[in-house]
Amino acid sequence: MRLLFLGDVVGRSGRKAVLEALPGLRRRYRLDFVIVNGENAAGGFGITEQIVEDLIGAGADVITLGNHAFDQKEALVFIERHPRLLRPINFPPGTPGKGAGLFKAANGAEVLVINALGRVFMTEIDCPFRAIDHEVNACGLKRGSADAIVIDFHAEATSEKQALAYFLDGRVTGVVGTHTHAPTADYRILPGGTAYVSDVGMCGDYNSVLGMDTAEPINRFLTRIPRERFEPALGPATISGFAIETDDASGLAVRVGALRLGGVLSPIEPTFWVEEEGSSPGHK
Repeated sequence: MRLLFLGDVVGRSGRKAVLEALPGLRRRYRLDFVIVNGENAAGGFGITEQIVEDLIGAGADVITLGNHAFDQKEALVFIERHPRLLRPINFPPGTPGKGAGLFKAANGAEVLVINALGRVFMTEIDCPFRAIDHEVNACGLKRGSADAIVIDFHAEATSEKQALAYFLDGRVTGVVGTHTHAPTADYRILPGGTAYVSDVGMCGDYNSVLGMDTAEPINRFLTRIPRERFEPALGPATISGFAIETDDASGLAVRVGALRLGGVLSPIEPTFWVEEEGSSPGHK
């Protein structure tokens, strides 16, 4: 199975790039399942219902969120109408929406997606390790209902992300780090067969400070006095993603790679898919 995870979509620039590119990416790579983190899609803070519908219409199977999940207050209501929109599973009991779901891939496989929020340098929140462990034990890889399990771990600290990945190694298909908006080069398959990257990066304008126009972040670092709202940078966006190919028998990862297209970062594609463009579409 072929899975693609696209990192945090930031503002109008990121939305435009993803909406334009995703249908073609699904066709070109013959993707079975696509996850998009959309927590910064609405002006850099949260997501609107229209953006949810647009991303799903473009080819996203699941949209995950993070610490800005409910910055757009209407999300507290419309999240209940969209089963393919996930908020962190370790939010307090009673929070609208859900943090995990089992979804049908294009090849008929069942994919469990879990969204979780880190605690280090973030906020007081329930333990992500225990919350994810409970969900994975309830719907195990292959022995349960899931043909693949992918975790979006929205966290600040690389140590917390790595620790979670090794905690889950061999029990899930992939642990994908989001939140820092800077793609890391440590994508790999862990000894037990779990795909991992500390941060997939963002889909947004990298001539920025984490996707935001540079003036106000610089001002706040210099003066500690807010003058204006943070506004997303509007230059051409780079699409940043993480490609995972799984073994159908085990549900674990067999090949991984980075995807970066457009904008100012050096382009890179998952070579193992590009090289097979002319091969038979009967892929695993």
